[in-house]
Amino acid sequence: MNIFGNLLAQPTAPAGPRITKQPKGVEVKSKREITIMREASRIVATVLKEISEMVEPGQTTWDLDVYAEKRIREMGATPSFKGYHGFPCSICASINNEVVHGIPNRKKTIRSGDVVKIDTGAYYNGFHGDSCITVGVGEVKPEAFKLIEVAEECLYKGIAQVKAGNCLLDIAGAIQDHAESNGFAIVEDYTGHGVGRNLHEEPSVFNFRTRQMPNVRLRAGMTLAIEPIINMGSKKTRVLRDKWTVVTVDRALSAQFEHTVLVTDEGYEILTDRTKV
Repeated sequence: MNIFGNLLAQPTAPAGPRITKQPKGVEVKSKREITIMREASRIVATVLKEISEMVEPGQTTWDLDVYAEKRIREMGATPSFKGYHGFPCSICASINNEVVHGIPNRKKTIRSGDVVKIDTGAYYNGFHGDSCITVGVGEVKPEAFKLIEVAEECLYKGIAQVKAGNCLLDIAGAIQDHAESNGFAIVEDYTGHGVGRNLHEEPSVFNFRTRQMPNVRLRAGMTLAIEPIINMGSKKTRVLRDKWTVVTVDRALSAQFEHTVLVTDEGYEILTDRTKV
């Protein structure tokens, strides 16, 4: 998730010229740092794979949080989210019309048909991995299944544009086109981000075409958290009274997927690939 301490995203900046130069703060990782990030990301991928296989009706989001923290610590890392700008848990668990930043709760029971977003991060030897999945629980309606399917496809459409020399707009355009061609709206209030030594780094990895944020040219060694969020209805969101949980304004369903991705000269490496753990 992007800029967690500021609700993981910044409002769209005032209009300005298109920028293609690398802004200050964008880090290119060394081989040693990439090796560490692979392990941090492997831990995240392992936890999310296990959660995807265990989540079922009757569990609470608190149950999933307890499990995630236990597993992250067992593998020698610490939860990236817990305590970050005051966030109380190790995962964000957002259900149905909750878009992002849902706080796990002992009283929040998962039901058949729910669309559950689980986002987590692990901090290992000075570096973070970050990833999110959306799980359809039990008997999911066809329209909800389609939303989840397209959200994941959007992620991989964006990742396919990652290689040294391409720009952020290449990623954003691929994501936006796929979402909108399937009748879904891209959430613009929250974006992806750089990730590494800090959980949230430059640049903002936006999921829609815009001239209002820097269109950074990608370089080998950059590590990005790419995370499209799509809604079944309006793209507009609002924050609940807990000052964390973000929901759709029209109560329509929302889905999200995220990977930590390494930019290479030839293309990319998905560091949080769950198929490899």
